[in-house]
Amino acid sequence: MSEPAAPIIRIEGLHKWYGDYHVLCGIDLEVAKGERIVICGPSGSGKSTLIRCLNRLEEHQRGRIVVDGIELTGNLRHIEAVRREVGMVFQHFNLFPHLTVLENCTLAPIRVRRQPVAEAKAAARVLLERVRIAEQADKFPGQLSGGQQQRVAIARALAMKPKVMLFDEPTSALDPEMVNEVLEVMIGLARDGMTMLVVTHEMGFAKSVADRVLFMDRGEVVEQAPPASFFTNPRSERTKLFLSQILSHTGVPKNHG
Repeated sequence: MSEPAAPIIRIEGLHKWYGDYHVLCGIDLEVAKGERIVICGPSGSGKSTLIRCLNRLEEHQRGRIVVDGIELTGNLRHIEAVRREVGMVFQHFNLFPHLTVLENCTLAPIRVRRQPVAEAKAAARVLLERVRIAEQADKFPGQLSGGQQQRVAIARALAMKPKVMLFDEPTSALDPEMVNEVLEVMIGLARDGMTMLVVTHEMGFAKSVADRVLFMDRGEVVEQAPPASFFTNPRSERTKLFLSQILSHTGVPKNHG
């Protein structure tokens, strides 16, 4: 009988402080290759900090993080190796305003992966087509809507051919009518088998895409379960309270069970 595949992400006893504030309090988590995880919870619960630790945008003080067999420590070579394999999409796009859409998508493949310029441009145009924004390739970010900019940000992350994609509240800065165009791109990625960790309050997305939903509060993973049981039969009182508040605001129908 074959050994089960090692998780692509392993987090053991993760602790993080900002001064005296204990933002992550002993997180344990394993993520399988191809798994889609949605992380939700109230503001200040540590959700964004957790995924920012996964590519060393934030430094943890205790515990271990292993991504695709590489442990994240202060070793710069390890950090660079992990960042080559982990794409990240931020709340506020973080595009380079002085570069065109196409240039935003080709910069890292050319500089980091040493991809030939013509090859990088051709690959970027395919990705822009995939996120339904190919016609904007020669525009600058400031000429695009928020939803369009976020789709460029997704294409830019995909241009590095990552093994894992991290999304930090990717729709929270968007006008409501632009949210679905970004979620549709993310749903397409999920269908293609991308390993994804998504911090979001879009519970409809969680229901349709996630393999597992994690609820965080006060720096801890309070509860985790497949969407069917997470939404219909939450065990923790903290989870029940959070869901009752967020579902009443998002228009997602409540399930009772």
